Amino acid sequence: MNIELFEFTSVHTTSKLVELENESALQVIKSEKIMEFDENTYSKVENRSFHNGVIEVKVLSKLLPDAPDFARGFIGIAFRISEDDSSFESFYVRPTNGRVSDPVRKNRGVQYFSYPKYTFDYFRNRGITDFEGPADIGLDEWITIKAVIKDQKAVFYVNNEDVPTLIVDNLILGAKTRGSIGLFVDIGTQGFFKDLEITSYD
Repeated sequence: MNIELFEFTSVHTTSKLVELENESALQVIKSEKIMEFDENTYSKVENRSFHNGVIEVKVLSKLLPDAPDFARGFIGIAFRISEDDSSFESFYVRPTNGRVSDPVRKNRGVQYFSYPKYTFDYFRNRGITDFEGPADIGLDEWITIKAVIKDQKAVFYVNNEDVPTLIVDNLILGAKTRGSIGLFVDIGTQGFFKDLEITSYD
């Protein structure tokens, strides 16, 4: 669906409609919590409560001129966002990791996390690798993200691959959580979103 048909609320971000490659896209950039990872920094879809269903969107990431060396073009989705933005589930991609030769970085092409506690840093510090994986992606190119959510399970696809990029069998916030959907960016990212499709099962 055309991104212009949705209304958004910016949460610790600035967002605006722009034209990119002769198409309308929503540009999202962090405006607060600038150097904090895995925070509630997204543009939230208004008047939409989501529990189970499918979220699909095309994302394109550029690095901001002042992006730090560790910036990876972080961009993705947040879902089941609480009304006060204090908790949500998220899946995002790291485009600069997609085609590097370093096998460790390459295996960190995508990430699931659960806000506020269970960030990528929490998982890595405990040697938990189940919530990251590789993906053939890059900066400055449209990447399709698809999330299929059913109760406590989430299956994530990148670029219309038949095989899931990541499967999360136990979403940390539980099977019954319901909430909003957000278009997520992180440190150093100038993010663009288009062709958002939301299908709710309940």
